[in-house]
Amino acid sequence: MLPAALRRWLRRPKRSDPRLLSQFFFADERVTRVVAEINGLNAELDPQQYLVLLNQLHLSQAHLLAVLERIMEECIPTQRHSRDYLVKFPEELLVDNLGNHMLFAAECLLAGTFLEVEEMDGAPLRAQARNLLCSLELVRTVLREQSLSQPGSYPEPVRAALIQFDWLFAEFELSYVSSLVAVKSPEEIYRQQEIIVLFCETVERALRLGYLTQEMIDGYEPLLMFTIPRLAIISGLLIYPEGPLSLEQSPEQMSQVFSPFYNLLKKIRDLLQVLSVEELCLLERSLCTAESEDPCVPATPPAWGAAMDTPAPWGLLEVPSAPPLPPICTAQLGPSSAVDDQGTASPQSPGSSPGLNATPAAHCWELRSRYSSTKDMLHTLFVCISGVADQLQTNFASDLRSILKTVFKIVASQAEPLEEPGARQEEDGDPHLVDAPRMADCPLCSSPAEAAGLQRTAGARCLPEWVPDSMCSQCSACRSPFTLLRRRHHCRNCGKIFCARCSPHATALPHYGQPKPVRVCTHCYTTHLSPVPRRTRSQ
Repeated sequence: MLPAALRRWLRRPKRSDPRLLSQFFFADERVTRVVAEINGLNAELDPQQYLVLLNQLHLSQAHLLAVLERIMEECIPTQRHSRDYLVKFPEELLVDNLGNHMLFAAECLLAGTFLEVEEMDGAPLRAQARNLLCSLELVRTVLREQSLSQPGSYPEPVRAALIQFDWLFAEFELSYVSSLVAVKSPEEIYRQQEIIVLFCETVERALRLGYLTQEMIDGYEPLLMFTIPRLAIISGLLIYPEGPLSLEQSPEQMSQVFSPFYNLLKKIRDLLQVLSVEELCLLERSLCTAESEDPCVPATPPAWGAAMDTPAPWGLLEVPSAPPLPPICTAQLGPSSAVDDQGTASPQSPGSSPGLNATPAAHCWELRSRYSSTKDMLHTLFVCISGVADQLQTNFASDLRSILKTVFKIVASQAEPLEEPGARQEEDGDPHLVDAPRMADCPLCSSPAEAAGLQRTAGARCLPEWVPDSMCSQCSACRSPFTLLRRRHHCRNCGKIFCARCSPHATALPHYGQPKPVRVCTHCYTTHLSPVPRRTRSQ
């Protein structure tokens, strides 16, 4: 009978085996070898080599967890622990290698070298970390044995070990992150969704009134990061008073994004209620400008250029056929029924219902009398609203970024369908212009003639202009953020920046005078380049 070591060597899978258990075998073998090298090294004598091995350990563990994740998706797809809790985490924590960070944190907690966790939280976390690491060792053992016997099947012991590890990992991930940062409660998540709806309604209203243009939204202009929250404050206080900025509720019932400004929002609302529709429009237009312009100078040219050439309706409830208001409007904002068919505000009795919170005349006069002029009052409103919106950028940058990201996905124009190939051929008479799919932000796709010329590779052209590293913080294809481990790579064909996964190919570029294979992105590789000679960089 053959010795056990020899039997294991004979059953060892091949590196070319595409099955996941075979890939896990070699990933696990790599981790074991690096750990053995670290244990046999004196870190004090050779600290540089120790750091190199430590980095190799992190990379090999990340690869091992990635293969393990694919195995669980294949083996127990319906029995996995829910990951809905990830929506509670701050956006900056949701990175690709979060699982590797969790494993490293568990090892540090178990070794007693982790200092960021409070002592009160450390004891239960250490117990969870111990259970997690023991479960991981069990999973590695059973998967390694299975890969040496039958790498194409998953018996019940393997499934049970994977289910236990998945649940322990999810429980530790939620507990560990909750002990370090403030995670959102379900109520706060719902309130944030209400704010997203308010921001979307604000953008739709701003588009109708001409404050913004669809081109600005589709172009993701940086100015909108300030303009949309400013306009949303007015909308939430005046136009949708029962929404997420309702001041009838207590500060504890509001979203944590706006609750610190509860008292200031009350004062802003009181002043907004005494404005005429003309004054409100002037204030909103001034809030849409990049500079702190005087909001009371009507002669100031519109900030949005051509978008402001056509006079927008002054009222909050627009009447399509209403003529523009007279230059001076002294009526206060009233309920929707207070706006007649001519677009002018009907007089309100002091005892009428608020609607859009029309204030009694005496209270209105008392508020206005606190300021030396209308210009002074509008300037105060401008400073207060801008101050609140700008503080959101500083104090709640992650939440606001997440909110605006969702808003842009909703209100941005959808990609137009591609033209019919037959119509395009009739127009240009060139089959090279219709063979390949187009990408909206690809510089070659935006110039079909140039793309066709690249496919024909007729003659040498100037090298493409590279996007500077400082101008790109995420992959142009998958949008993954660049980190110390996820490096930037330029496509030699289009000049844009990609991660390694989205630019794994290499091919010659004779049209750029590059006879030897160079790195290109997947889009250019499959769309703009001739089929030969091409190869994948990993080969």
